[in-house]
Amino acid sequence: YDRHEGRLRSKRGGRLAALTSGGAIPETATYQVVAEPEGTVVGTVDEDFAIESLAGDIMLLGTTSWRIRGIETGKVRVEDAHGAPPNIPFWRGEAPSRSLELSRAVAELREQIFRLHEQGAVPGDERARQWLYEECGVDVSGTDQLLAYVAGGTQILGGVPTQTCVIAERFFDEAGGMQLVLHAPFGGRLNRAWGLALRKRFCVNFDFELQAAATDDGLVLSLGEQHSFPLEAIFGFVHPNTVRDVLIQATLATPLFLTRWRWNVTRALALLRFQNGKRVPVHLQRMRAEDLLAAAFPMAAACGDNHVGDIPVPVHQLVQETLRDCLTEAMDLVGLRQVLEQIEGQEIQVRVVESPVPSLFAHEILNANPYAFLDDAPLEERRARAVNLRRTSATAFDGSIGTLDGAAIEAVVDEAWPLVRDADELFDVLQVLGWLPLAVGKPWQEYGEALASYGRVQLLQVPVEGPSGTKAVEGWTTREHLPRLQALFTRAHVIAGLPDSPSTGVEEESVTAESAARDVVQGWMPHIGPVTPGELAGRLSIPIAVVQQALLQLEGQGQVLRGHFRPSSRSETLTGSSTREGKGNGKQPSEEEWCDRSLLARIHRRTVTALRREIEPVAASDFMRFLFRWQHRAPGSQLHGEAGLREVIHQLAGFESPASAWESSLLKARLAHYKPEWLDNLCLRGEVAWGRLTPPESKATLLPVVGHDPGGSEMTLETGTPVPAFRPRTPTSLAPISFLRRQDVSWVLGVAKPGKPAGPLGVRFSLSSVAQAVFDCLDRRGACFFADLTGRTGHLAAEVEQALWELVATGLVTADGFDPMRALIDPRRRRAEGKDRARRPRHSVGRWDVFRVDPGALDDERADRVHPHEQWARQLAHRYGVVFRDLLKRESLPVTWRELLVQYRKLEWRGEMRGGRFVNGFTGEQFALPEAVESLRAVRRDDQAGAQEIRLSPADPLNLVGIILPGERISAHTSKSIFFRNGVPAADIASVVSLA
Repeated sequence: YDRHEGRLRSKRGGRLAALTSGGAIPETATYQVVAEPEGTVVGTVDEDFAIESLAGDIMLLGTTSWRIRGIETGKVRVEDAHGAPPNIPFWRGEAPSRSLELSRAVAELREQIFRLHEQGAVPGDERARQWLYEECGVDVSGTDQLLAYVAGGTQILGGVPTQTCVIAERFFDEAGGMQLVLHAPFGGRLNRAWGLALRKRFCVNFDFELQAAATDDGLVLSLGEQHSFPLEAIFGFVHPNTVRDVLIQATLATPLFLTRWRWNVTRALALLRFQNGKRVPVHLQRMRAEDLLAAAFPMAAACGDNHVGDIPVPVHQLVQETLRDCLTEAMDLVGLRQVLEQIEGQEIQVRVVESPVPSLFAHEILNANPYAFLDDAPLEERRARAVNLRRTSATAFDGSIGTLDGAAIEAVVDEAWPLVRDADELFDVLQVLGWLPLAVGKPWQEYGEALASYGRVQLLQVPVEGPSGTKAVEGWTTREHLPRLQALFTRAHVIAGLPDSPSTGVEEESVTAESAARDVVQGWMPHIGPVTPGELAGRLSIPIAVVQQALLQLEGQGQVLRGHFRPSSRSETLTGSSTREGKGNGKQPSEEEWCDRSLLARIHRRTVTALRREIEPVAASDFMRFLFRWQHRAPGSQLHGEAGLREVIHQLAGFESPASAWESSLLKARLAHYKPEWLDNLCLRGEVAWGRLTPPESKATLLPVVGHDPGGSEMTLETGTPVPAFRPRTPTSLAPISFLRRQDVSWVLGVAKPGKPAGPLGVRFSLSSVAQAVFDCLDRRGACFFADLTGRTGHLAAEVEQALWELVATGLVTADGFDPMRALIDPRRRRAEGKDRARRPRHSVGRWDVFRVDPGALDDERADRVHPHEQWARQLAHRYGVVFRDLLKRESLPVTWRELLVQYRKLEWRGEMRGGRFVNGFTGEQFALPEAVESLRAVRRDDQAGAQEIRLSPADPLNLVGIILPGERISAHTSKSIFFRNGVPAADIASVVSLA
């Protein structure tokens, strides 16, 4: 183009380029199918299908089966397969969407069928059949299906979506996330534009990419835990004035833009289809189109890490034409702007439904085909697949619209509210809640007073302004939360439980009234269920404006959701003005409620025949019968061989029992024809380790010593106060030890001995001189044989033997195998009496070593490293199948139930465990593995399962007499065994024969 003369001249070769490469039909990525030996082109197949095929595959084209002989660039050479069974090829491309007019007709038909349903028409109604036959030509079967479909879809939504009424539906999925379905029958072009714009707004507002799909009848957004907002706000996320800019930015990141760009540059002859007399392969056209885009629109191909904000679009003819095609051909920007304007002007009614399960209309959108996806995630990774549609039949509801079960709400709230039975449990609760007014914690007042007398908690008096004047509100808090409460209540003062030291471990300058209120509300929300801001403010004696601000902050973090959750508030809302229908009956809807996200998910699962309702709570005796089978103690449930022993050790890992009881009672009872060689093999192969996990109870575990005073007393590290000197521990076979897998040693010891790589300092100072010398030798030189220890320490074999037994009893050493331990346990082998001396040597093969924590394993800060508390929670679930607070009283590792509760709730949210009420007679939350629930149900159905007479050692982890079974607790060190019959211990335990 000559700007000076205003003339357009043809370049050399321009005529040939226009003849060979011109045309408006877009170039598609297809391969020609050439039949051999004639060389005849019999059709085309999609590029993806051709690349995925191999020579020898058989495919179908028309009515003929063809065998692939070879695949070349742009060609697939085939031969006649003579009717052999073929594969069906596939073609990828843009499917034409339903037009706006056809979508309006479909929506109106649904609405008319809904009116018939409201007038009493049911499947089989002759009047409805006649009308549908005359209007649509539908046969009898089709009529009944249409009536059932509309009736089932409107049962939850309360109506049918039309082009004058758009319905937003939100529900939880099985993974703990939420799915938001927007029922908008405007056709695929408009819904695709709406979905991309919403997805872009979520990306900007929440900094999180989400999955989305759009069909002719609506769109679905797969929300994560970060997305917490009132459902009606979804209609304001995209504004008609800014929708074009938002949609342009969303389109630039999609394959749609690149495809349309290649089509446009090809039509504009900027990219030739033929060159040098040959056709340019499609993959080369694609690469050249990308290079051309990088030259004309560098920001579209640039690295996203080097710029923030919107991508500026250049004023380039081809770029602008491509965007125009995307917004007007592939999508309907004009129609979307009109819809948004009508929603803003309330010409289109909107309805929001917090549904416990997806409606029948949502099933099609949730199961959309890959061509409807608006992101790059493949089918197998779609979060929408986490929705269980098999439990959503209409018979599961009582006809109410999206109603959450009131009983389910109360049950979840009752389970979430903390259980307090002593002062220590109240202290744990205060650590979480932060602030407990006396009006709420009145049943626990005596525990609070006991804690206040020790200075562990403080009683605050807070003046609160009310309608009748100022009143004083009293409540409990802890030393750690005291600065927050003083920042929140500026006129609060302590009236009881003054701390000895003003130091609380909290930097007061970092505490503000806003952050303090957020922390208090954050501590309360996981325990109280759906609540209005007014109710929460009254319960906490905090101004309602402060509570609302704290709730908004938690909503921004994705921790709470708001809506109308209780049945009364929901029914009022659906008939009130909050639906924005303009047809309110004058009744004001109830106040908006707020609920913790995890509690709301549990309420939803309970409402739809949730997992925790799949099994009724069983009695303690039935639970014992289940445990006998779960831990392979019931006759017929024993395991076999080394593999069985490996599983038993995995199940009992972390449980401490007397050393002499492991092989004689615990392992032998769980394995058929047990042989000690199995345990030796697992130990010597490095699969299993053993040792004492928790240090012996003594003052040394609390006050480490650093020396002795002249009077023979030890000096503590903290105060230097003399305490009685330790005496050497007398070795006995009752010293508790545990077996565990070698790969679990680091994290188990990290939980059992936090911060103590080689045992508590006080325990080491309590050792005898010989034991200290042996320990120092092992700590310095590493693993040693018994003979090496006697030579390097210079002590007699009997002295070293006694020292090793002392070190084992204090949890400081272990051995390669278990036979060295047998030599210490068995008195005959220790004395080397009679024939036993020749048959089994006094000190068998195996090395001794320090039982220590691997510091490198605990210092691992990888993001994928599992927290030790989560691993311990999983281990307890593997041991018992069902876990609750009272069941764990015999566990020795110092992990509180409050810490475990955090992990079990996470596992429940992931779907790995189930929360509910599984065993009667025990309060508080209970959790179970899915397979344990099924086993527990089977035991309840079968009265004979685990009902045989079972002889149990008191050292067994199933010795739960006095814990979950009535009676006095039986010590693990007693010499009498316990007999169980039908899961109940024998009445006269003292008369039972003692262990052999």
